[in-house]
Amino acid sequence: MFFLRMIRRSFTRQLRRRLLIALTVCLSATVSVSMLGVVFDVGDKLNAELSTYGSNITVQPKSDAVVSDLYNMEGGPQSDADPTSFLKESDAAKIKTIFWAFNITNFAPQLNVHAQVNGTAAAVVGTWFNKTLKLASGETTVVGIDGMRSWWKLDGSWPKDDTDQGVIGTTLAQQLGVGRGDTVTLRKTTAAGNTHEQKIRITGVYDSGDDDNSAIYISSSVAQVLSDLPDSVDKIEVKALTTPENDLARKAAQNPAALSQDEWETWYCTAYPSSIAYQIEEVIPGAVAKQVRQVAALQGNVLQKTQAVMILMTVLSLLAAAVAVANLMVASIGERSSELALLKAIGATDGAVSRLMMAETAAISLLGAIVGAALGSGVAQIIGQVVFGSGITMRPMVFVLVFVLLALTVLLASASSIRSILSLKPAEVLHGR
Repeated sequence: MFFLRMIRRSFTRQLRRRLLIALTVCLSATVSVSMLGVVFDVGDKLNAELSTYGSNITVQPKSDAVVSDLYNMEGGPQSDADPTSFLKESDAAKIKTIFWAFNITNFAPQLNVHAQVNGTAAAVVGTWFNKTLKLASGETTVVGIDGMRSWWKLDGSWPKDDTDQGVIGTTLAQQLGVGRGDTVTLRKTTAAGNTHEQKIRITGVYDSGDDDNSAIYISSSVAQVLSDLPDSVDKIEVKALTTPENDLARKAAQNPAALSQDEWETWYCTAYPSSIAYQIEEVIPGAVAKQVRQVAALQGNVLQKTQAVMILMTVLSLLAAAVAVANLMVASIGERSSELALLKAIGATDGAVSRLMMAETAAISLLGAIVGAALGSGVAQIIGQVVFGSGITMRPMVFVLVFVLLALTVLLASASSIRSILSLKPAEVLHGR
């Protein structure tokens, strides 16, 4: 009976240690799969999340781009002068024909002029709000300021395109004493000396948190009639999903002609802000597309730091698994020393005994890794829903990489523990020495 109790107690301890090894590997696999799954899929999601705070590429006429670079000026509602060079509004839709068309999530042309609004000088921005475009491919897309200004606080609703509706900034609204549902009169004297008037019904009052609050936004077609500038815009804001810049992208941004053929193909076929800007310039005549450096840098920095944190957590989980597995194996070998010594005494070689222990550990670890991979996929989906509001696409490479890393981790942990088997002397162990 005593002998049976000892066997039962030993079996219970061994089972507990095997379960602990499986649990350790399972937890490490769960963390690794979830973190690496997010790392491989986080780029587009982070860029999409950050791009809600504005455009990351602006398109201007070449002459305006040169002037703004020389004098460090930007056009727009804050500018005191009307533009003197223009792009064709009808060319704006060509942005969705470039190689990276699917990465262009939104864009909105602007005509920035000045007019008298109820007798007060103010900035007037003609733009698209929610314009439906039919592309040459037969597809349709909705673009406009509505999707470009998600951080604005709007009291009311966005105007309908190509109508006499508009939205007004809080500063200008307070100055004029108008609000949602009121009508204002815009009066503009053009460069040719003609004077035009247009009544605009206010559908909403917005708070942008900056100088845009002193402007009024109307449909581009109405602004063009008011200014005698048919089919004209002076700026196009573009929101695109991009890849963080590296040395190749920075080199190309300075001079694309300096790239070798291989470098050119890599750069052109990668969604760098500079390559997307270059392709926009190819389809819009007389345009210069520039990336908004602050937004691009923010996207790259946040992405790199997020990925670094997740990779660090993966490495730490693998290190913890290696230490835990090594300790559990040492304890297991110590408890089974008599069994292992007996195997060696009846003719088993050190290599055979070592392979037996490693095979047992590998089988237990494989079971834990499979369960952990399934759990990790679920955790990745939870992270995606909570943080980004969408699921994570689990790439097969994630599972391959995790299983390889876990195999190496268990192998190294086992190798450090196998040395204790080599030091076992059957005669001493079996005689209790």
